[in-house]
Amino acid sequence: MTKNEIADVLGEIGVLMELKGENPFKVRAYQNGARVLEAIEEAELARLIADDELKSVKGIGEALVQKITELHETGRLEFFEKLKASIAPGLVELLEIPGLGPKKIKALHEKLGVASIAMLVAACTEGRVAELAGFGEKTQAKILEGIKNREAYGRRHLWWDAQEIVEPIVAGLRALPQVERAEAAGSLRRGLETVGDLDFIVAAKEVAPVVAWFIAQPGVKEVTAQGETKASVRFESGLQADLRIVPAAQFAFALHHFTGSKDHNVQMRQRALERGLSMSEWGLVPAAGEGTAKEKAEKGEGEKVENESGLFAALGLRFIPPELREGLGEIEAAEKGELPRLVEAGDLRGAFHNHTTESDGRNTLVEMTAAAAALGWEYLGIADHSKASVQARGLTEERLRAQIAEIHALNKSGRFTTHVFTGTECDILPDGRLDFDDALLAELDYTVVSVHNAFSQDEATMTARIIRAIEHPSATMLGHLTGRLLLRREAYQVNVGKIVDAAIANRVVIELNASPWRLDLDWRHWRVAVERGLVCAINPDAHETEGLTHVRAGVNAARKGWLTREHVLNTRSRAEVEAWFKGRGR
Repeated sequence: MTKNEIADVLGEIGVLMELKGENPFKVRAYQNGARVLEAIEEAELARLIADDELKSVKGIGEALVQKITELHETGRLEFFEKLKASIAPGLVELLEIPGLGPKKIKALHEKLGVASIAMLVAACTEGRVAELAGFGEKTQAKILEGIKNREAYGRRHLWWDAQEIVEPIVAGLRALPQVERAEAAGSLRRGLETVGDLDFIVAAKEVAPVVAWFIAQPGVKEVTAQGETKASVRFESGLQADLRIVPAAQFAFALHHFTGSKDHNVQMRQRALERGLSMSEWGLVPAAGEGTAKEKAEKGEGEKVENESGLFAALGLRFIPPELREGLGEIEAAEKGELPRLVEAGDLRGAFHNHTTESDGRNTLVEMTAAAAALGWEYLGIADHSKASVQARGLTEERLRAQIAEIHALNKSGRFTTHVFTGTECDILPDGRLDFDDALLAELDYTVVSVHNAFSQDEATMTARIIRAIEHPSATMLGHLTGRLLLRREAYQVNVGKIVDAAIANRVVIELNASPWRLDLDWRHWRVAVERGLVCAINPDAHETEGLTHVRAGVNAARKGWLTREHVLNTRSRAEVEAWFKGRGR
C-alpha cells in the first residue's frame, strides 16, 4: 500500500472507533498518525520501515508502527477488518449524510436506537431528533434535506468515476477479435459533469461472444437485459450500462444518436428533413418512399459514411465535437465554419491551485513537484489554505513565510525542471476582507481568493463579499466561485454575472476548478464570460499527487464551455504567466 492508502485506513479506523465510543485519545492517535504519515515522503516511509526506524517518528507509537508496517507489506490489516465487522453497516451508511459525524451518529444510535437511514427518517419525521441535546429543529431539517438530496443524487455518478469504469471496457471491447469498432457514447462522451448511465456502441459481425464478454465484466452486479444485439448490466456502484451492437455501416449513425444530446439530435433531424432526408440511429435515408428508416438502411438506401465527420458533412456541417452537442448554437456555428479549436489537455503547461501537507494536502512539496515534473508541466503553483481555514490546518503568517523560503530553495536547487510558484488560497472572510495582510500577500507570486465559510449568506451579501475580495490589489484569481460540491452540496446564493463583471474589470482570473467534485465555475457560464474578456485557469485543486490529473475533468468542462487555449491562463509559458502575475495582464 502507498502511504496515502495507509493513511486512509488509519483515518477510517479513527472514525469507526469513534462510532463505537472508544477512548477519544485512541481515536485522536489514529487521526494524528494519518496526518504524520502523509507528511512523510513515500521513499522515506519505505526506508523507515526497512530500517525499523518508524517508531522514531514523532506521533507514531508502537501500535501504529505495527499496523502501518503490516499494511505497507501485506496490503491488509486484520485489526481493521475485525473492527469493520463489529459495526452495523447501517451506522457507517449514516456517515454519507451531510452534517452527520461519528459523534452525532453515536448519540442517535444510543438514545434513539437509530441504526439505518430509514430509522433516521422516521425519527426525524416524528420530531424525536429535534428533542435531543445538541440537535434541535434546524439540525433535524438539515438531516432530512441531506437524506432527500442523497436519494436524488444517488441516481447519478461523477464523470470521473464513470470514466474509470468505461475506459477498460472500451479497451477490452476493441481487443475482441469479433469487434471492428467500439466507443462509449451518452453523456459521458459529451463530458457532462455527472452521468446517469453508460452507453457502449459496437460494430461487430459476431454478436454472442461480445455480449458474453460484456456481461462477465468485473463489478457487474446484475444482468438486467440480454438480447440478440443488446445487453444491459448494473454495476456494484449502481451505474447502469447498455451495450448495443450494430453493423459497421450503421456505426457512425448509432454513435451520433446515442451520444446525444436530445436537443442536438432534434435539431439535426430537422436539418435532415429540410434536405429531404430522415436521420436516425439506423442511418440517413430518403424521407420519401415506403418502409421505415431501419428497413431503408438495411436495403442500402441513403448516405454511406465512414465516421461522424462524414455524417456531419452529409448535412453540410463541419465536425461538431461531442462536448458541444447540447443544442446551444453548435449547428449554426458548424454551418458557418465558426466552431472554435477547443482547448486540449496537452495545451496545459501547469496549474496554480494545489495543496501540500502544510495544510490539508496529502503529499509534500517535493512529492507534488515531482508529480508535476512527471506530467511534463513547466510550472506548478502551491496555494495552501490560509489561517482562517482551521479545519484544513491553514497556514499562519510564519508558516507561509517558511513555505515561501522552502519553495525558493527548491527552485534554486535545480532538482526539478518544473518551476514552483508561491501562492496561497486565501480565505475571503465573511465581510469580504482577505485573511492575510497586504504585506504578506505582496511577497507571493499570486493569490487565489476563495469562500470557505458563511455559506448561508443571502445572494446580495455573498455577491458583495466576493466582489470586495476581487477588488483587492493582491487578488490574482477567484477559486470555486459557487462553492458547489457535485452530488453533495448545492451552490450558495451568488450573482455569477456580477462576479464575472467584477473579475473582468479588475483583471482577476476565475478558475474552472477541475476537481471532479466541483467543476466550478459551471461550463454553462463560460462561453459568454470569455467572449466578454474573462480569463480562465483550469486548476485541479489537487490535495495529493494523483489529484493533478484531475485537470482532465476540467478540460472536459472547458471544452463544453467553448473555451480555446487562448482563454486559459495555464496554457501560457512560464514567462507569460509571470508577466500576468506581475501586472495582472496589463
